[in-house]
Formats: sequence, C-alpha cells, structure tokens
Amino acid sequence: MSRNPLNDLGQLGDYLREQRQSARLSLRQLSELAGVSNPYLSQIERGLKRPSAEILQQLAKGLQVSAESLYVRAGILEERPDTDDRTTTVPAAIAEDPYLTKRQKDTLLDVYTSLVGSAARAAATETTEPTTAVAPKASAPGAAATTTPRPTRKPGATKTTTKSTKRSPKE
Repeated sequence: MSRNPLNDLGQLGDYLREQRQSARLSLRQLSELAGVSNPYLSQIERGLKRPSAEILQQLAKGLQVSAESLYVRAGILEERPDTDDRTTTVPAAIAEDPYLTKRQKDTLLDVYTSLVGSAARAAATETTEPTTAVAPKASAPGAAATTTPRPTRKPGATKTTTKSTKRSPKE
C-alpha cells in the first residue's frame, strides 16, 4: 500500500496545529520555543514543507510531546503495532528479576500499577510464577549500595576546633 506523501504532510501539519493550539501557543511563540522561523513553521502546518527529523525534535520539545509521535506522523518511523506493550513488558521484567524478593516485586508492581493502571497488575499476575527469592548480591546490578554509618557524638560532647593564628600584617 503506497502512501501519499502530501497527505502525510497535511496530517502532520494538522497534528502540529492541534498540539500547538491545545498548548495555547501562538505560531510565533512555538517558533521561538523550537528555534524555527515563523514562516517555515507556518508552511509545515499547512503541509507545504517536509521538516527534517531535527526540526521535528525541536518542535516536539517546544510542544512537550514525544518526538517519536511526530516522526510517525511525518512518515520517518513506522508506527508500532502494539503501542501499549509496556504494560506487558514491565510487569514481566519485574516478575522475572532474580534479585528481587517477592515483597519487592509486589511493591514495585503496586507502584507501577498506581502510575499506569490496573491492566499492568492483571498482566503481572498472568506472568508471575512462584519464584524463590534471592538476596541481592553487593555487585549485582540494581542492588542497593551499602553506606558506612556516620559516627555519632556522645551526649554532652562538644566539637573540638583548632584555633587559627592571626598573622600580623607585614611592615
């Protein structure tokens, strides 16, 4: 199936305009934020010019959207068939991590679920199998770093300081 590049440019321009308007930015404001000239940005929005990946990245920063979404709309990248794969891969990675205890896995899944939604927990329970907990090794990636405890002063002890000697000005 061949895609019409002019149609892609129009769709990209429409998407950029929608994003700009939803961010309540004028054409001039976005052009300043992105470091793109006002006329060039106008031509992109009207579907007359095809922006480079670098320009799209600058626009994405100015609009606070992902550059990937602009690349897909511009036809630079193919759209991922499964755009919500993070709900299956993150819980699976947590479940399969040999350095996490059951309690740590449950806590991580609870935090992830609170951020992403209940679909993450459902996916995690499908992939979680009974595992034996392994205590993290000191050199294992992700293991907590050990710190040396700070010495504490005894109650009533005062801090010892050294007196500095003042030098007399040279004559």
